[in-house]
Amino acid sequence: MQTIAFIPVRGGSKSIPLKNIKPFCGKPLVCWNIEALEACEQVDEIVVATDSPEIEQVVLAGHYKKTRIYHRSAENACDTASTESVMLEYIKQSDKGTMCNVQSDDIFMLVQATSPLTQTCHFSEALQLYAQGGYDSMLTCVRNKRFFWNADGTSMNYAYHHRPRRQEFEGLMMENGAFYINTVGNILASGNRLSGKIGIYEMPEYTSFEIDEPDDWIIMENLMRRHVLNQQTADTKKIKLFLCDVDGTLTDGGMYYSENGDELKKFNTRDGVALAMLREKGIKTGIITSEDTQIVARRAAKLKVDYLIQGKRNGGKLAAAQEICKELGISLQEVAYAGDDLNCIELLSSVGFAACPADACNEVKAIPHIHLLSRKGGDGVVREVVEKSF
Repeated sequence: MQTIAFIPVRGGSKSIPLKNIKPFCGKPLVCWNIEALEACEQVDEIVVATDSPEIEQVVLAGHYKKTRIYHRSAENACDTASTESVMLEYIKQSDKGTMCNVQSDDIFMLVQATSPLTQTCHFSEALQLYAQGGYDSMLTCVRNKRFFWNADGTSMNYAYHHRPRRQEFEGLMMENGAFYINTVGNILASGNRLSGKIGIYEMPEYTSFEIDEPDDWIIMENLMRRHVLNQQTADTKKIKLFLCDVDGTLTDGGMYYSENGDELKKFNTRDGVALAMLREKGIKTGIITSEDTQIVARRAAKLKVDYLIQGKRNGGKLAAAQEICKELGISLQEVAYAGDDLNCIELLSSVGFAACPADACNEVKAIPHIHLLSRKGGDGVVREVVEKSF
């Protein structure tokens, strides 16, 4: 028996074009659920069902370990197609000898990308509850403590002449659409995501929204920053060393030359102030770059960084960071690193806090749990990291 997480995402959204890969708090929308599921030990496989080459490209650029693409049919990607139709299409492919190898007792979890506030702990807890064997299927809800009325003027869920205080009011369970759990066999038999004895996994009230309209996007980005990203920021309290790349991070990545052939680079003063702010907090600072120039050496001296390591290519950045960690007696989980390109991926994937500029390459942006910044390289990237997270 395996647990399959199934994320249907099509490219034909009308209200928000290509919303499933539009940057949400700096990361493609669908990637939030993928990364939460990748970190969930109970999930064996993640299937992203899409008809869009653009969505497929973004997902594959993430190099996720448990995630693969399923090419849903055009018929089940149109405006009138139901979510159940694409679920059943995928499940039934197993009977045709395709790569969709599912069994009737497999757990099938439908996950909706329009609920990006769902975290790994929510998936884990719900699957634990389901594994206890009390339910055939399960859905997620939030407790709504609003007072509802019928159209005929009668109260639906409270006695208006004895209006309860909010803290004493149980409220109603409202479906929030985050995810649903069932077995493959039950879905085939009922043709529905829910069947049999249905259980409820209660999620926090802030997860009550789904992204359908542009206004939802604005609301949910604010909720994400307050309830999810702020919690992640607290992890920076353990950071003891801050490292960054040069070209494309401290600079705009441009190569400038004088008439005499001298190479020039443009740095941002705000980053220098940010590094000073880190030093005041007792955090060591350093630069690791694949280039080896006097320009960088002079800039590093002016910035007063504790470490400057140049000429590190092809995995050398990670090895250099490990050497610094050994000297300081710390682990990579106590290191923060900001980088933008392919030669930064190994180190970004290994540190406790990873960040990249807005114009980083797609492979870097897709690294699980990376903090995608709003500023481009050379535009005060380090300053943004420090102001938002330290």
